[in-house]
Amino acid sequence: MADSAERQRLDKWLWFARVVKTRTLAARLVTEGGVRINQAKADAASKAVKPGDVLTIALERDVRVLKVLAPGASRRPYEQARLLYEDLTPPRAPKEIMPAIPGLRAPGSGRPTGRDRREMDRLMSRDED
Repeated sequence: MADSAERQRLDKWLWFARVVKTRTLAARLVTEGGVRINQAKADAASKAVKPGDVLTIALERDVRVLKVLAPGASRRPYEQARLLYEDLTPPRAPKEIMPAIPGLRAPGSGRPTGRDRREMDRLMSRDED
């Protein structure tokens, strides 16, 4: 079993590993149920993590799966913080590719440009013939 020097509070580790911006946000993420340690829901920010633990973290826009490699000593730049974990997150599925049909825009892609309008006008004039 790992000794206490290899264990660290979950909120501190999340902050040291740069998963969240502040330790307060890390504690809130844990208490709101956004973190699992080895598939068990973490209910307190004071839960200890050790090397070998697998964390499943539900962030605002995605879910990350991280394997703890080491406890952190302090908050360091990203390159050094990256050494605290191994990212096991499965790759995202590629976005569905829209067919190249003039005038058809991807949902949420904004207002049509002048070029888009001219292409739509060309399509409409062909339909009238």
